[in-house]
Amino acid sequence: MPKSQLQCYGETVYCVGVDMLGRCSKGRSSLERFMSVVAWSVSTNRPPIFGLVPYNPVLGETHHVTNGSLNVLLEQVSHHPPVSALHATDSKENVELIWCQYPVPRFNGTCVEAVIHGKRLLKLSKFGETYEMNSPNLLIRLLPIPGIDWTGNVKIRCENSGLEADLCYRGHSFLGFGGNHSVNGKIIQSKSSKVLYEIQGHWDKFVTMKDMHSGDVTVLYDAKEVISKLKTPILKDAKGVSESESVVVWGGVSLGILSKDWERAREEKRSVEERERRLARERKSRGMVWSPKHFSLAHTKDGGWDCWPVEDSVPPAPIVIPP
Repeated sequence: MPKSQLQCYGETVYCVGVDMLGRCSKGRSSLERFMSVVAWSVSTNRPPIFGLVPYNPVLGETHHVTNGSLNVLLEQVSHHPPVSALHATDSKENVELIWCQYPVPRFNGTCVEAVIHGKRLLKLSKFGETYEMNSPNLLIRLLPIPGIDWTGNVKIRCENSGLEADLCYRGHSFLGFGGNHSVNGKIIQSKSSKVLYEIQGHWDKFVTMKDMHSGDVTVLYDAKEVISKLKTPILKDAKGVSESESVVVWGGVSLGILSKDWERAREEKRSVEERERRLARERKSRGMVWSPKHFSLAHTKDGGWDCWPVEDSVPPAPIVIPP
């Protein structure tokens, strides 16, 4: 795939047909806002393409894009293990997103499951609400029927409002049967454990929610609305593009792939890898420890990683989504 994994992460936030993130701050009540956050969480699960793999981001690689009033900045803050950090701010909608994640592969004979560690913090400063959530895992089936899907459990919590959601993503069973691309769950009141809504559907089609009090069923998420008619980012300010930007780092490789000049693609990829190895040797010889430019990074008590942005807000980017 002629793009970096860092770009793939960023696209789930800024590349949308409908501003799902902005909707989160427009709810009239804490429950309405919570439902919008759940819908946004579902929207970040894009259909992967089996057999196509993005580039592994190099250490310090960045990706910076603006879509309207939303500014998104990502940085590869660690290479071993591969930790990616994202910071997004929307001053118009008073929304801030801090997202740190790192996949850990598990081999199970007939499949490979990338367990996505880390967390996302979505802050709605206007209402003093912070939503914490994790990500589903990426399951790559090799046998008997090749395929790829999102699986596992996702919990979304907001201590400020006392609401939480439990979502369960399921894929095909071993023989290819079962709930392909399905997601089921519930929204509950934390203190009383009262179920307010039941959620079910398919994250690549429709997800509905049922009001447990009235019995009414409404659409929570419409994938076609969100991931259709997407626009390709364009370069607005060439001088403002950083040398660490994904499209700069991998530009030669992508041109080789897109033109089907495989020899050029291999040579360009080899050049990127050699440069990274050279920089690593130079740091080691000088006794230097590399540190991220845009994020602070730390170990968590459970042996994981956590990160937070150096700046309070993300500046406008030289790469933009056209209106």
